[in-house]
Amino acid sequence: MSDGLPTRRLGTLEVAAQGLGGLGISEFYGPTDDAESIATIHRALDLGVTLIDTADVYGNGASEELIGKALAGSRREQAVVATKFGVVRSGSGIGHAVRGDAAYVRQAADDSLHRLGLDHIDLYFQARVDPAVPIEETVGALAELVTAGKVRFIGLSEAAAATIRRAHAVHPITALQTEWSLWSRGIEAETAPTARELGIGIVPNAPLGRGFLTGRYRDVSAFGEHDFRRLAQPRLTARNLPHNLALVDRLAPLAKDKGVTVGQLALAWVHHRGSDVVPIPGTRRVDHLEENLAAATLDLTADELAAVEEALPAQEVEGTRLTEFSLQFTDR
Repeated sequence: MSDGLPTRRLGTLEVAAQGLGGLGISEFYGPTDDAESIATIHRALDLGVTLIDTADVYGNGASEELIGKALAGSRREQAVVATKFGVVRSGSGIGHAVRGDAAYVRQAADDSLHRLGLDHIDLYFQARVDPAVPIEETVGALAELVTAGKVRFIGLSEAAAATIRRAHAVHPITALQTEWSLWSRGIEAETAPTARELGIGIVPNAPLGRGFLTGRYRDVSAFGEHDFRRLAQPRLTARNLPHNLALVDRLAPLAKDKGVTVGQLALAWVHHRGSDVVPIPGTRRVDHLEENLAAATLDLTADELAAVEEALPAQEVEGTRLTEFSLQFTDR
C-alpha cells in the first residue's frame, strides 16, 4: 500500500481508508470512455486504493465487466472487490423492484462472478432490502455463499437499524453501505450507532453529493439529458439547485483558508466521521481521483469541522436525496 494512504477496518476486513465507486464508469453521469475508466482504476490501485465498489445493475452489468478487465492478471491481488445485488432493472431505466429470495441471491452471485471474471467476491452487498423476504433468508443464502468460497464478506446497503440487527444475528455483517455526506446525515441518529455497536464498518456512497459538493456544477445545464443527476436527484432540479449551490458556496472561504478545494473539504468531513468509515467517491477521471484521495489524509480540527457543518446545515438543504419512487425501496 502506498505511503500516506492509511488503512481502516470494516469489521475484520482491512482496506485503504478511501475506495473507488463504480457507479459512473459505465453510465449514469454522461458519456463514458472505457480506456479512461480503466486507467483511473489502475491509478487508484497504484496510489494504494484497495476497495473497488460496483453493482450488477450499473450499466446492466457493464461496470462489473469493465472492472473485471481492469483487474485482470496481477491487478486482482491489489483489489478488494465489492459488488451488490438486489435491485431489479430493465433497460436503461432505474431499478423498479428489489429481490432478496435465496434463489435470486445465488443466481445473482454467479452472474456477477462471471461478469467480473473472478472466482470469489470479496465483499458482497445486498443493495436494497426486500420487504417481501425475511432478511434471515437473504443473509442465510449469503452465508452459504461464504461457506462455498464464492464470497468472503457480506454487507447490507440502505438497511435500517432493526434489519441490521436481525441480519447480523444470522451471519456477521462486515459493512453497511449507505449515503452519508454533509447534506445526507440521516444515518447518524440510529443506523450508524447500531452498526458501530455491532462492529460493522460504514461505506458512505455519494460522499460528495454525486459531485455537487465540489461546487463544480453551477447549473442544471451541466448535466446531460440522460444524466442520473438530472433525472433522479430532487436536490439538483432547476428549482432546488440554486438554493443548494448557495449552501455549497459557503464552504469556499473555509476551503481557501485551508488551502484545499471545496470537494476535498467536504470529503475530509466524511473521513472524520470515524475510523470505521471508508467513503467511496466515484470518478472515471484520474485528476478527480487524485484530488479526492488527498482528502483521506487531510486533518481538520474540531473548530474546522464545526465551521463546515455550520456553513452547510443538512436541515437547510432543499429536496430529498432520492425521488419518492426510489425512496420506497430503501429500508426505513
